[in-house]
Amino acid sequence: MTGEENPKAVDARLVNGALDRESAVAVFRALEQQARELGVNLRPPPREPMTCCGRGCNGCVWEGYYAAATFWREDALLAISASS
Repeated sequence: MTGEENPKAVDARLVNGALDRESAVAVFRALEQQARELGVNLRPPPREPMTCCGRGCNGCVWEGYYAAATFWREDALLAISASS
């Protein structure tokens, strides 16, 4: 980290873009770490679904998970930005 970087700034890679399984986990970890460093309490991120049948159903449990993960990310970013 250089002296010019704001340690409280949220990494732009965490803010934008659709989430998939791997990126959701990475976002959860990064934002939880940042919140801990700032003393911000976040609610737990959503759990991965355990009931997917793998047939690509319309309304798959993964669609709900990704929607919940996106909402969690937005909520976490608001909490972190409010503490800055």
